[in-house]
Amino acid sequence: MTIAPAKLSDPTVRAAVTAINAGDRQAFVDLLAPDATMSDDGSERDLQDWIDREIFTVHGHMEVRSESDGGRALVADYRNETWGEMRTAWRFTVEGGRISHFATGQA
Repeated sequence: MTIAPAKLSDPTVRAAVTAINAGDRQAFVDLLAPDATMSDDGSERDLQDWIDREIFTVHGHMEVRSESDGGRALVADYRNETWGEMRTAWRFTVEGGRISHFATGQA
């Protein structure tokens, strides 16, 4: 069973998942704090390069399976045209309605 993006608890995370699934890079970037960072499988990555390579140029899509920590921690089936589908974990740090950091990796 999946959780529809509109039902996610945290409004900023809800908007981020909605932007990813819509392929709306600008809407996603607008949610990021100016100095936002991210990590993938425990390694810090260049955020702009990563979102282009792993999400927006390869049609990334999330089907959220569960949420915790007030909706800021997700387990999702994530797929893109590069890697296919995999179970992933996502953790968002949200400050003032903007994402200051997110971490993802295989769950």
